[in-house]
Amino acid sequence: MKKLWILTVALSLTVFCVHAQTQIKPGVGFNTTSLSAGDGISVSGETGWQVGASVAFGEKFYFEPGVFYQKSSFSFTSNDPGAAIDGSHSGIRVPLAVGLDVLGNADSVAGLRVFGGASGFFVMNNTDDDDIQSPQVGIFAGAGLDIAIFYLDASYQWSLSNIQADVTQIDLGNGRGFFLTAGLRF
Repeated sequence: MKKLWILTVALSLTVFCVHAQTQIKPGVGFNTTSLSAGDGISVSGETGWQVGASVAFGEKFYFEPGVFYQKSSFSFTSNDPGAAIDGSHSGIRVPLAVGLDVLGNADSVAGLRVFGGASGFFVMNNTDDDDIQSPQVGIFAGAGLDIAIFYLDASYQWSLSNIQADVTQIDLGNGRGFFLTAGLRF
């Protein structure tokens, strides 16, 4: 009976400690996309959006995986008349970030964070399923501001994979994106 009581107390303390160092962060935001296209190609990024959540583990130094549904868009034209294409696509973005609370920590009323990491974007729907490569892999860096239960994250991402699956005709190059996400932290 004594062992059962000690095990119960130990598990309760473990759950309490893990819960105290965990934050659930639902959020919404917008993104912009730009591309490093080749010669003779004009690319214009358009505003997209994302909605999802992440979970931060840790106090001063933290690990934060997330899942976001993302809609991105760009259009391009080339020297070939009539070659204008709308590159709208949507999918699931999975960022894996590590960060550091520069001012404050996870329990502070206000704080400033820096973070970076890698992400995968799994295209689910686009204008032409054969044109957009999936998954797309990237790295990102950013900063976040926490005020009470609210947060605001700004990050910039560099794609490590070409956005287009077939580059024999037109090479759109690698994507770059800016993300601004706001939400709650529990």
